[in-house]
Amino acid sequence: MCGIVGAVDWTGERPPEVDLLRRMLSVIRHRGPDEFGVYVDQNVGIGCARLSIVDLSTGSQPIPNEDRSLWIVFNGEVYNHPELREELERKGHRFSTRSDTEVILHLYEDLGPDCLHRLNGQFAIAIWDVRREELFLARDRLGIRPLFYTLLPEGMVFGSEIKALLLDPRVEARLDPYALAQAFTFWAPLAPRTVFQGIRELPPGHYMRVRADSHTVTRYWGLSFPEAGHEDPMGMEEAAARLRDLLADATRLRLRADVPVGSYLSGGLDSTLIAALIRHHVPDTLCTFSIAFQEAAFDERPYQEIATAFLRTAHRRTECTNADIGTVFPEVVWHAEAPLLRTSPAPMFLLSRLVHESGIKVVLTGEGADEFLGGYNIFKEDKVRRFWARQPDSAWRPLLLHRLYPYVADLSRGGDAFLRAFFRRGLTEVDQPGYSHLIRWRNTRSLHRLFSAALREALGEYDPVGEFLSTLDGLLPRWSPLAQAQYLEVATFMSPYLLSSQGDRMMAANSVEGRFPFLDHRVVEFAARLPSHLKIRGLQEKYILRKSAQGLLPPEVWQRRKQPYRAPIHPAFFDPPPDYVEAMLSPESIREAGLFDPEAVAQLVRKCRSGRRVGERDDMALVGVLSTQLLHHLFVANFPPGPVGEADPVRVHVGPGRREPLREMVAGP
Repeated sequence: MCGIVGAVDWTGERPPEVDLLRRMLSVIRHRGPDEFGVYVDQNVGIGCARLSIVDLSTGSQPIPNEDRSLWIVFNGEVYNHPELREELERKGHRFSTRSDTEVILHLYEDLGPDCLHRLNGQFAIAIWDVRREELFLARDRLGIRPLFYTLLPEGMVFGSEIKALLLDPRVEARLDPYALAQAFTFWAPLAPRTVFQGIRELPPGHYMRVRADSHTVTRYWGLSFPEAGHEDPMGMEEAAARLRDLLADATRLRLRADVPVGSYLSGGLDSTLIAALIRHHVPDTLCTFSIAFQEAAFDERPYQEIATAFLRTAHRRTECTNADIGTVFPEVVWHAEAPLLRTSPAPMFLLSRLVHESGIKVVLTGEGADEFLGGYNIFKEDKVRRFWARQPDSAWRPLLLHRLYPYVADLSRGGDAFLRAFFRRGLTEVDQPGYSHLIRWRNTRSLHRLFSAALREALGEYDPVGEFLSTLDGLLPRWSPLAQAQYLEVATFMSPYLLSSQGDRMMAANSVEGRFPFLDHRVVEFAARLPSHLKIRGLQEKYILRKSAQGLLPPEVWQRRKQPYRAPIHPAFFDPPPDYVEAMLSPESIREAGLFDPEAVAQLVRKCRSGRRVGERDDMALVGVLSTQLLHHLFVANFPPGPVGEADPVRVHVGPGRREPLREMVAGP
């Protein structure tokens, strides 16, 4: 994992400044503190803050091809790079490093953008073509690694994090009303939109080509499912064996590193299975890491102890109190660069800090299993509601929903009548696009009531759900109901939130790289072809994964019902309140930012302070308002919040047309 940045001036009159690139690298140095490098010529400057994992001695970036007509900076990993390298060497390519970065560059020489189909990995890529004066940007299939850009009248700026772009004096930080409406509906802005006006995110599975007179964004991969009834006709035993083999190979590839590799281990099925598969290749010490919570409702410690004893790992645990969450939350928002409607990223930030303090740079985790193998309650909710919709007046069919959300106070304490009323909305509209998620989205969208009059006026009749569904172009109805729900979950939750605010950003904040065997594109594409009954059998989630895990895990783990990962919210901010909470939520601060209604927020704060029961929506409202206020404070009103400095030392490569003397170490033609 690394951080990449770049700036382009098509006129050639204002070549990108090395000092600016150094500051951009410095503000994201947490992504790669090991070494820094830039390439500059008359039109472009690109740079990399490197976290050294593969080829520690010769893998410094930027890297050129043989004749120095192409230069690359790269964030991520390509796990099949040794096999690709052998193929390229047979074709006559000469390598100066052992890195996966250089493999991408030579493959791009041969295939252009089609090279992306050959890569098994997670990546954000920038390649500058000196001869064509063209910039190529690309992002991995599922958006594991981030990439942001802003187009300017005569150039552009890009980087792994938005804060690097904001250091360019041509880029202004202004919060986007439409992105806020999306975040307070889906939990995150949806690419290409970001929370900042004019700053775009390259969507997952897309690449971009930029020249002085044009820019194009092209999709090269997209999640797809077979038509309903045309899934692979596979028996359970065969499917379980093939899934286990694919996961084993995906795990093997993700152990390729020149540094020690550890694993997250929550005590649940997904992460424990990955740790068990690692064990086949790491017979000696395997370091595993987990979170424990102060509140029993969130704590999974007993299952972690069962799993670590069975796998004989060297286990380390971070004890996360409510006060810890409140203390680190501003730092979490600084790294997330987006509104948050949950505090869940905060414990993940503390967990990656423990990994860093333990001297580990790489961890494997279980993300993706729930999305692609049917693990979430929302999938079972959709199944129950469709079953109920066949007999809408049934008294017992809706009672099946009791089994899904015992941890949601609003539903578990409201009684049968409340539960039936909550889930009945739109019950019989089973052909409606987005059926599985409409209740969730409408529930979250009710938080728009907190928006200020000015923000509501700016939004007008804007409908985030309608806009998103219109982009699907009739895609969903051909698929099974489960496939439709899975697609929506990946597009609106996994890629924009889970892999970003809760994933990449919290790990990168502590210079840790996450690797995800369940997100190997071969695993994803295999899972997409499986029939629904192999994923959810009755109301048992991840049925086929459980079968694959038999014999590899203790029964207490592989038979365990999924416990959703959650973290405390309002107790973290009011028991007792950190100083910044009072400052950010005061009527004066609310009015100054202009995003929320001061009286509505004051009423919410009074309720959270009172000790009365606080429901899910109020918890979401609280953390949503607080995180957005922090975003405004950190990035709009006070950016940068402190001295940035310059990355140092920086190796500078100078390309054609650059005439002025440079004070840094120089290498180049």
